[in-house]
Amino acid sequence: MAAPQSRPRRGELILLCALLGTLWEIGKGQIRYSVPEETDKGSFVGNVSKDLGLDPRELAKHGVRIVSRGRTQLFALNPSSGSLVTAGRIDREELCAQSLRCLININILVEDKGKLFGIEIEIVDINDNNPKFQVEDLEVKINEIAVPGARYPLPEAVDPDVGVNSLQSYQLNPNHHFSLVVQTGDNGVINPELVLERALDREEEATHHLVLTASDGGEPRRSSTVRIHVTVLDTNDNAPVFAQPIYRVKVLENVPPGTRLLTVTASDPDEGINGKVVYKFRKINEKQTPLFQLNENTGEISIAKSLDYEECSFYEMEIQAEDVGALLGRTKLFILVEDVNDNRPEVIITSLFSPVLENSLPGTVIAFLSVHDQDSGKNGQVVCYTRDNLPFKLEESIDNYYRLVTRKYLDRENVSIYNITVMASDLGTPPLSTETHIALHVADINDNPPTFPHASYSAYILENNLRGASIFSLTAHDPDSQENAQVTYSVTEDTLQGAPLSSFISINSDTGVLYALQSFDYEQIRDLQLLVTASDSGDPPLSSNASLSLFVLDQNDNKPEILYPALPTDGSTGVELAPRSAEPGYLVTKVVAVDRDSGQNAWLSYRLLKASEPGLFAVGLHTGEVRTARALLDRDALKQSLVVAVQDHGQPPLSATVTLTVAVADSIPEVLTELGSLKPSVDPNDSSLTLYLVVAVAAVSCVFLAFVVVLLGLRLRRWHKSRLPQGSGGRLVGVPASHFVGVEEVQAFLKTYSHEVSLTADSRKSHLIFPQPNYADTLISQESCEKNDSLLTSIDFHECKNEADRGQVSLVLCLLLISR
Repeated sequence: MAAPQSRPRRGELILLCALLGTLWEIGKGQIRYSVPEETDKGSFVGNVSKDLGLDPRELAKHGVRIVSRGRTQLFALNPSSGSLVTAGRIDREELCAQSLRCLININILVEDKGKLFGIEIEIVDINDNNPKFQVEDLEVKINEIAVPGARYPLPEAVDPDVGVNSLQSYQLNPNHHFSLVVQTGDNGVINPELVLERALDREEEATHHLVLTASDGGEPRRSSTVRIHVTVLDTNDNAPVFAQPIYRVKVLENVPPGTRLLTVTASDPDEGINGKVVYKFRKINEKQTPLFQLNENTGEISIAKSLDYEECSFYEMEIQAEDVGALLGRTKLFILVEDVNDNRPEVIITSLFSPVLENSLPGTVIAFLSVHDQDSGKNGQVVCYTRDNLPFKLEESIDNYYRLVTRKYLDRENVSIYNITVMASDLGTPPLSTETHIALHVADINDNPPTFPHASYSAYILENNLRGASIFSLTAHDPDSQENAQVTYSVTEDTLQGAPLSSFISINSDTGVLYALQSFDYEQIRDLQLLVTASDSGDPPLSSNASLSLFVLDQNDNKPEILYPALPTDGSTGVELAPRSAEPGYLVTKVVAVDRDSGQNAWLSYRLLKASEPGLFAVGLHTGEVRTARALLDRDALKQSLVVAVQDHGQPPLSATVTLTVAVADSIPEVLTELGSLKPSVDPNDSSLTLYLVVAVAAVSCVFLAFVVVLLGLRLRRWHKSRLPQGSGGRLVGVPASHFVGVEEVQAFLKTYSHEVSLTADSRKSHLIFPQPNYADTLISQESCEKNDSLLTSIDFHECKNEADRGQVSLVLCLLLISR
């Protein structure tokens, strides 16, 4: 039989454990302390740091602080010990009045964790108040015909303490006519009553003096007294009687002063003056007295001052009706104040965590809000909410606290500051609401790299630029703020033609302006490829790149360069051959030129700048071909000099010239044959040939000078003889001057050829000129020395073998011309 009985016990034990576990779960978030009232400031209440699991020295670091609503701070945190202490004197009676338990709820906020902890503190009562009567002297009137056993209510003493410290007993000083009876009401209140023990006789003793003592049960015991004066009156048969033993009335808290509540009535069957009744308040505390007004003649009760449900919702008092004969009638009045929705909800921002990082996780606590409505019932039920279009929501916490948390990730670049409106509305009719505005700043993190508007850029710079010239400017934008948006620019290091790129280009790290460190030459560098990097100053830094193509633009800084005919190194012109039988349009030669510039700066055009025989030759404008413009005539000179100009199309245009010498011969093959028969000498002494030529020219010149001297001598001799007398013996009679031997040959020679030897200051070069026949009659004619009709051959005494060959060819041509 024992086993069956143990099973129910085990079930009961399991249920008990489950109940205890549930109670622990309910109360695990609540910390409870107790402290006696009237303790000194700074008295220890509880070790908060220990109960929260925090180091006392780190309370400030974690942002631990007390938050409370609607009353003076009663407690404080000791930062050194981490304990909860009293912030000042605490009066339990002021806080909780006659409540058996005085519980104060405060909240501890741990900011860095975003948690709110509730703390319940019980204020323990001490016996610090005496029982107190409302009056010190009381007059009681009793008719002399009152029978023994009649009871007369006495005033109650009030002790604001509770428990054993509250009012416990009454005592009446010893007396033969009266005794004391104590009645305990339904609400536990002790009511003293005076009991008549013996009949009174006014003629024997008209007044009795009694002392009533009220005592509490505290330690030490406290008490107070009231003096009672009993007056014995003449006969009055009937006492006033109220129509109702208890009056109940409900009134709205917003009724204006002067509003009538009700009228109490008491009747006295006596006639005449003994039937007149007077109404008075009895057992009404000091706080209730100013609120209500009683007409002592009519019994009408009205509102004297505005009522406030939030201060007191229920009033209880006694009304006494007394006739002239001091007979009394009593009734109770219960006034129930009904709440009206006259208070808007209050929203207090207990804690605000601003700014908040934009990368905060959803559910991050932004603020703690305390919401309270002083109304009751539905009028005091508050609903809080925010606008749906914001990334925030409200979550209920403990003790009418709300947490404002994020619903999703924030983005400072889209919205840097939020104006959050928290709306609180009660459920009253009509509902009242209030709005609280919170300005939340979003703190930036380095989550955006600098970006260029374009991924690639093109820039252009003219060659021959100045060093340090600005080339191009790049700008990257970073939507972050402060140091996360400070952009620095750099060029990725590379090499160009074996040299580092940084020797050509530099960039301002703050402005992104590119500068040229060198003067660019289009003919050497036509383009550069750069990679520009923009980095912010965040941690870690972010960066992005943009490519830049820098093109060097050509300037017309190079004149055309003649490739053909190539000029000899001695500065002489080459010789081109043209047969006399050439037809118009015959291609004599072609001038070939190039320009190292490009584009329009390299477009070349050719033109004949100067010619010894205008109209004989023409030059192709774009081809540079030198052609005959007409047929060659016998009168055309053997040697033709042409100056061809080559000009580009740049701005300004640049040009170059070349001088062509064209030798006109009837039989080009014969000339070429003779030129071909001349074998180039490989003897190193071939250079002496030029020396022989110079000597030969000098000898011819000397012979010419000798002829001139002889001729002058003969002329002088003839002139001298003509001045002598006719009979002179030395006169040659009959011989004419023209018959002197050699005169005619000299004249014919002078008429036929005129030689000129030109020696330059440079000993290495000489020019020998063979002019055309001159038919002047004078001995020495200026036309015989015209250089325009001469064929110039340059002879270099220190040329190499090839140059010597060219000199030999020129000499052969000269000899041919002389023999002709």
